[in-house]
Amino acid sequence: MKIRAFQHDDHEAVVALWEQCGLTVSWNDPGRDIERKLQVQPELFLVAVEADAVIGSAMGGYDGHRGSLYYLAVAPEYRGRGVGSMLVKELSRMLQEMGCPKLNIMVRASNSEVIGFYENLGFATDEIACMGRRLISDETR
Repeated sequence: MKIRAFQHDDHEAVVALWEQCGLTVSWNDPGRDIERKLQVQPELFLVAVEADAVIGSAMGGYDGHRGSLYYLAVAPEYRGRGVGSMLVKELSRMLQEMGCPKLNIMVRASNSEVIGFYENLGFATDEIACMGRRLISDETR
């Protein structure tokens, strides 16, 4: 298994992975999310590959103040093998090299399995309210 930067040929496999992992929602078009990411810090869009198959992904960003992690996904048959941890560690390393002092993630509060995964990697819940506002609608369904 190796971790590398996303390549255009990975597009369909990554979208399929996100769908398999339940990361897609009607208000975020995954294809548009990929195209947007490729315009800004594309080197922070990582995939885990085994035998030329995409088995994991992580999309990161750094705005000069904080880093962010999105679309961490691991194919169900590869979970528990350290793939997700390796993706988070590699993205963290890259962000730290950029001078990023803190990495933020957003997890649905009901997703206790994933919260436990992140806690095992040293993440803690911050006592903040996460707020958002859509600037562009991707609603397709």
